Amino acid sequence: MSLLVPLYVHPAEDPGAWRRLITAVARTHAVVLDPANGPGTAPDPAFTAAARALRAAGARLLGYVDTDHGVRDRAEAVEDLRRHQEWYAAEGCFLDRVTATAEGLPVCRRLVRDVRRLGAGTVVLNPGVHQTPGCLRLADLTVTFEGHWSTYVSVFTGPAWTARHPPERFCHLVHGVPEALVPLAVRTAHERGRRSADR
Repeated sequence: MSLLVPLYVHPAEDPGAWRRLITAVARTHAVVLDPANGPGTAPDPAFTAAARALRAAGARLLGYVDTDHGVRDRAEAVEDLRRHQEWYAAEGCFLDRVTATAEGLPVCRRLVRDVRRLGAGTVVLNPGVHQTPGCLRLADLTVTFEGHWSTYVSVFTGPAWTARHPPERFCHLVHGVPEALVPLAVRTAHERGRRSADR
């Protein structure tokens, strides 16, 4: 099991967190870069330096792209990825707030097609909940939970259909884990992966 890390803090505000991430790159699946709820309007020198250090350490970098639940203009979303590629050398994208409904599947499919054409080698979809199963074919990784540790440990369950898919296709983004409970969080995610193909 490896970690997808969306470190939503500016490198100048918490350089220690970024240093720790750089030293732990071997345990990551990818790192999501989000300078300004996307790439912003100009390159951020602090993120440029952080991205360079992460790449040198062997990290896979994904540019954060907000889809606004499938209603954002596709051309704008694709332009976000292009800026991430040009400014931070992102090799893939993290499509956030993806619609989770079957009705939204065609819009999601077109967006994924467009970012793949732009050269996204890795595509992560984040609806934050379980989507329709058809979405799994579109992405390399799908986030089926995003929330606080207290919710994850107490009430989260996955639908039965997830057991028919490899666990490495799923991801859970869990925040608010007390440091002393990190080993338990890792064990919980691992057990859920073995039981229901979630990660």
